[in-house]
Amino acid sequence: MKSTVIRVRTGGTETVHDITAECASFVAEAGGDGLLHVFVPHATAGIALIELGAGSDDDLLAALGDLLPADDRWRHRHGSAGHGRSHVLPALVPPYATIPVLGGRMVLGTWQSVALVDLNVDNPDRQVRLSFLAG
Repeated sequence: MKSTVIRVRTGGTETVHDITAECASFVAEAGGDGLLHVFVPHATAGIALIELGAGSDDDLLAALGDLLPADDRWRHRHGSAGHGRSHVLPALVPPYATIPVLGGRMVLGTWQSVALVDLNVDNPDRQVRLSFLAG
């Protein structure tokens, strides 16, 4: 298995950050057929396969804002208001995705992208582990 870690700076705002290019570069280098596993080793972030750039990323953040309001209702409290919701996020947007790879290319749908979803404004530096399991 081939593996690497990419670093993503999400900044101090809620974000859906596109990591498709980094994933594509990694699997192209690995070559061949297999599976790409994308994993974010953080308790407050997730990985989504979603259309980006056409408003869906903003819609996702809005939906998560409705489901997980940034207020003081959360029992897990420290950091900025609503920080506890970030710890619930991975139950809705899992911290991983597995994508088939054929001929060194991810087999994504026409409009699918790989994105890091991060609501935690207190931790702007993220790591994402990319692992390629050859078939």
